[in-house]
Amino acid sequence: MDLKILLDVARKSIFTYFDKSLVLNKDYYLSNYDELSENRASFVALKLNGRLRGSFGSFNASKQLFEDVFDNARKAAFNDPSFEPIEIKDFTNIKIEVSVLTPFTKIDYIDKYDLKEKIIPKKHGVILEYQDKKATFLPQVWDELQTFEQFITSLCLKAGVSSSCFENNAKVFIYEVIKEKEE
Repeated sequence: MDLKILLDVARKSIFTYFDKSLVLNKDYYLSNYDELSENRASFVALKLNGRLRGSFGSFNASKQLFEDVFDNARKAAFNDPSFEPIEIKDFTNIKIEVSVLTPFTKIDYIDKYDLKEKIIPKKHGVILEYQDKKATFLPQVWDELQTFEQFITSLCLKAGVSSSCFENNAKVFIYEVIKEKEE
């Protein structure tokens, strides 16, 4: 998979939001990069001066990778509720990271200790589902939350659930990512 092309799609999707006279030629991308027509889930993260400036992604591989990256880049730039929309003056300084998710694997576990044995730090991204709440952390989050306890506790907070949810059969899925980022 040519991941550099995903960065190109992400950057141009944001730029064409600012300059509506430009249009991305989807047919060109799909005819030259077969992987862009596969249904895949992706996440796009934006950083400004080394700090997160926006992030948005998909859980489900429900549309073509081209569309998923295009939409998630725009949502990371303009619709992440944690940040104000980016402005054109910041656009050239934004660094983009695109992560393509592998299919999810449901983890069967007995308790939190058993779960700890089944999740590999820095390799696995984790999805937590409990009742009607859902959250995920990409494998890259292990760089900031380095212990299992920090990672899982923060994931529970993100989902808005108690860490006791694991005693009540919370669903846990793992996945890996293929990623590329601008330096």
